[in-house]
Order: sequence, then structure tokens, then C-alpha cells
Amino acid sequence: MKRNNTANCIFYVFLVCILTSLSPVNLHAQTSKTITINTDNSIAKVQSNMWGVFFEDINFGADGGIYAELIKNRSFEFAKPLMGWAIQRAKANEGEILVVNRKEENITNPRYIQINTEKGNFGISNEGFKGIGVKKGLRYDFSVMYRQQNTGVKLRLQLLSADNKIIGEGNLNPEKSSSDWKKQSTSFVATKTDAKAKFTILFEGKGKIDLDMISLFPGDTWKNRPQGLRADMVKMLADMKPGFVRFPGGCIVEGTDLANRYQWKKTIGPIENRQLIMNRWNVEFAHRPAPDYYQSFGLGFFEYFQLAEDIGSDALPILNCGMACQFNTGEVASLDELDPYVQDALDLIEFANGDITTKWGKMRADLGHPKPFNLKMMGIGNENWGPQYLERLAIFTKAIKTKYPDFKLINSSGTDPEGDRFNLLNTSLRNSNADFIDEHYYRPADWFLKNAGRYDDYPRDGSKVFVGEYAVHADKNVIGSSRNNWQSALAAASLMTGLERNADVVQMASYAPLFAHIDAWQWAPDMIWVDNLNAYGTPDYYVQKLFSTNKGTDVIASKIDGKNIIGQDGLYASAVTDKISKEVIIKISNTTDKAQNIDFNLEGKRSLKTKGYVDELANTNLNQLNSFENPDAISPKRNSITVKNKKLSLTLKPYSFNVIKIPFTK
Repeated sequence: MKRNNTANCIFYVFLVCILTSLSPVNLHAQTSKTITINTDNSIAKVQSNMWGVFFEDINFGADGGIYAELIKNRSFEFAKPLMGWAIQRAKANEGEILVVNRKEENITNPRYIQINTEKGNFGISNEGFKGIGVKKGLRYDFSVMYRQQNTGVKLRLQLLSADNKIIGEGNLNPEKSSSDWKKQSTSFVATKTDAKAKFTILFEGKGKIDLDMISLFPGDTWKNRPQGLRADMVKMLADMKPGFVRFPGGCIVEGTDLANRYQWKKTIGPIENRQLIMNRWNVEFAHRPAPDYYQSFGLGFFEYFQLAEDIGSDALPILNCGMACQFNTGEVASLDELDPYVQDALDLIEFANGDITTKWGKMRADLGHPKPFNLKMMGIGNENWGPQYLERLAIFTKAIKTKYPDFKLINSSGTDPEGDRFNLLNTSLRNSNADFIDEHYYRPADWFLKNAGRYDDYPRDGSKVFVGEYAVHADKNVIGSSRNNWQSALAAASLMTGLERNADVVQMASYAPLFAHIDAWQWAPDMIWVDNLNAYGTPDYYVQKLFSTNKGTDVIASKIDGKNIIGQDGLYASAVTDKISKEVIIKISNTTDKAQNIDFNLEGKRSLKTKGYVDELANTNLNQLNSFENPDAISPKRNSITVKNKKLSLTLKPYSFNVIKIPFTK
């Protein structure tokens, strides 16, 4: 018995020695750090539109993405008129299908096809955007514009699965239309789900018929609007509760040259009158060619305003300033020919806000929205730089401020957050007391961590900062959706605590880009990835959502040893109160591979409730991704917390971002 006790004692001492020598991580985690939060004193106001989203038609984000049209090249206006279409017969008879150009008659939509079935029945099929996503049991709405002198040609409509089986079918019997174009519609229901279907029109009977604007939409568009937006993608935006939507870009605002620039007046009104152009991303990336990338403008400026209104966001349009992309042609409009560009800006404000008795206010009302959109701001140029930008910007600013003195203007600081171009613009714009200076940064994770205190020493008065585009870019050897790893999102979250802490300087911010199609991406990383049927949020999406849905109303001080928390032992933090929901909200990231014990000392007169919760994003694998197969691999996990005597003790997991919410009564 005595020998057994001795053996047990020896084993116990041995075990303690082993644990002591092998567990430096656990021992380190037991050393607590104290963070002091002053819950009373507001040091800055958080703008209600602080966290927003940036939309650009890149990565097939509009056509083939959020704009729910399923037919590619529906009006035959691509450079190759039948791109996306194929004749459904081994050998077509001469003259059975003609592409006709009526440029003198209709310059915005000059082409249509003429079908001649005198020599027998045949068909045409459309491949969609990397296939057509079809859902079993869902209604599909077909429409077409047509002309035929005599009835005789009938259309049999079919959705075909990837293995060429019919999974949806309908019929259309066009009426006689003399020389006028008519529009006719029909609907049918799919019998099977397939992400890579195609659409076929079989022509039956004998005769000739002209066709244009061949269209197919799913029946479950956002708010069930005809020819509307893809509901699942809009819902992901709505769930973020963004304060603003910046649109339509991005580099497509500039265009490769001025002829290719975005012109908002050509994107409103009847769909068939919106003039399609080549998307500048069609030719930009040699490693990811996209010869079938065009802008149909089915998602145009009216729809952008409507989308922003739907999800409770401010609209933030960006307009061309008379400069094409400086990385492409660098073409500029001469100063004495800038008036039309300036007038476009003035007319857009009238379109958004004008009374229905005004020209452009009436246009808005005629489109179904008599109530003003209450536009408050716009951007003049995108990522433009140099003295040529400053002299054009001055002309825009004078004209807009003269007519609308309280209207806010976003000014470009170029493509980079540092260097000679940035310094010239930042200095000049601050000297002219610009409303907002738009800073963009795409940088590695360590740059984001090192710049979490970037705005701590910025001037508190004068021009405000809009961080209009930012994203952490992983190693260039990592491509596509694999770039949206947890390391990137965690670094972005850490920097964002610095943006929030300086909300009196940085009044708006938006991650970029927003959407990417998994089969058609050109730029990565991106916040939300989609295929023809599904969408998932990346770790970056959940970081952005946590900030946007927990923005608060007032910044309060959060300190370690009296200093802002910008990397001490890998910690980054900010804190706000929300006077509406009556909560203290602390955001804190742990960028180390060790757990960290934190004691929060919640100073102040506020009466705090004893129960709260923390939403946690965490993973020990910095390369962890979300995916279609595992969309929630990194997503918020909620845990309860207890506050006692205005103190909270919490263990932060390694590589974690945490949003702590503590209710108060007054």
C-alpha cells in the first residue's frame, strides 16, 4: 500500500512537469489583459450610413448575376450577333435565319433576327450565362418582341437539361402584327432542377417572323417584379442592412475610352431602348478572357435607386468626370466640351429628387416612382488622378454647389492610399475643403494590420474620408474564391475597428467588389460568390455584416494602458454605444494563435444589465474558406455572457473576431 502511494506521488510530480514544459500556450492564455471601456462619453458620432456596399458589374455581377435575365445576347447586339445562340439542326438551310440591321431606324437597338421556316421546321438555342439555372416547380416567364405579316409561325419553348432532356415546355402563337413590333408573353413551369440547362425555341409552321428582345426570367424575382432582380442575391444585401449602395462602379464608370463610359441616361426607360455596350472587363484580363461580357443595362439607374430604397440604403451614384480609365487610354474630354458631362450630373439630381413638374422628375414619375428618392450625394469620377482630374472636378463642383449647395460630393484620391498621386490629391482636396475624399486600398493582410491606426492622427475638421473600396489581397498564387480566406477577413475586421474608432473622420466605408460568379470571375477576392442557383457569403461577408448590423450611434473610448487598441499582443478593438437599442457594443479581434483572457472594465454611470452575448467568428486555420458545400464554415456563433459589477471576463479564441453586446437601461 505504501509502495502504491509512493508510485502515485511520483507519477503526479512527473505529470505536472510534463504539463508545465509542454503547455506554454495555455499558460500564456492565463495571463489576463485589462481593457477599459468608458460607457458614458461619446467621442464621435457614427453616421447612420457608415457601413455600405459597393456594386460594380464585374465578375458577371449584373448580367448573369443579380439581374435575373437568363438569356444571353437577347437582342443580338454583341460584336458577334449570334454569340450565345446555336441553330438546332445539323445543317441549316441558306436564309433560314438572318441578322438584320436597322441602324437608321433604331440606333439604340439596331439588330433583330428574321426566321424563315418555308423549308421546314428548325430551332435555335441559348446557352445562358455559363448555363441556365432552373428550379423544379418554379414558373418561368418568356417574352419576345416580334413582327410577322401573316400568321403561320408558332414557337415551341423548351428548357433542356444538361443531358438534353425536356425539363420545361410552353407554346407561343404570335398574332399578325402588320409592320409594327408587338410584345407577347407566356409562362411555363420547370419539372426538374438543373444548374446548366439551356433554352430552345422550335419554330413550327411556314412563314417569316422577325424576333427581338428574346427574354426568359424566373418567377421568383425580388419582390416578384417582372424582369427584376435575383431574389437570393438581393436578400443577402438586405440582411446586411447597408447604409448606402455605391454604384455602378468602379472602372466601368470610366470605360476603356469615353465612348465606352457609363451614361446613366441610356440606362432608364423601356428595356428595348437601352443601348447595350461592351463591358470594359470584356478585354481587361488576358488570363480570364470574357468575350461574351456586355452590359444590357436591364439593371439601370432607376433599378439601382429602387434597390437602394428596397433595402433601406442611401443611393451613392458615381458619374464620369470627362475622363476615361487612365490605365487604358487616359482619354479626356477637353474643358470646353465638358458641359454635357456636368449637365448629366445636374440632371441626375433632378431625376432623383425633382418635382414631377420638372423634366427629369417627370421621367422618374413616369417610370413608376413619383416620390423623390432623396439623393444626398454622388461621386465625381472613379479612381481618377492628376491635375487633369482636379481641374475637371473644380468645374463640376462649382456647377453642382451653385445649384445644390448642401449636396455632398465624393472626390477621388486615385488608386492607392499613399504615394505622389495620393499626396497631390489629398493635399489639394483638403485645401479646397472637399466634402469627402475617397480612399481605396487593396493590400496584403499585414498592411491592414499595420494601418489600423491610420486615421488616429487625421485632422478632425474639414474634409471627411470615404473608404470606397478595400479588400485584403492574399498571395497572388491563390486564385478565385480561395482568396476569400479567414486570414483576409480577420485582417479586414482589425482595420475596421480603426475606421469605427475614427468615425468622426471616416464617415463611410464599403468592401469591394461585391459579387462574383464562380464560373465567370475575373477579379478576386469578392464578398459574395454565386453560381446559377446558389449564393454564399464569404468570411468577409460576415465581418461586414457584423459591423453593419452593429454600428451603434456613438463611439466610446476603449483602451489598454490608456492607449488605443491597435495591435498590442495582436489585439484590435473599438467600442460604441447604441442609444436606440440601448446597448454597449465592443468589437475585438485576436490575430494571434493563442487564446487570450480579457478583463473588460466597463466604467461609467450607465446601468448595465447582467446578461449579454457575443457573436464570434473564429477558426484556427487562417486558410479556411466558405463554399457552396460548406457556406457556414466561418459564420457567427452566439454565446451568452455575464456582466458582474460592471466587469466582464472573456476568453478570446485564437484567430477570432468578436462582437460583444451588453444592454443598458439608461
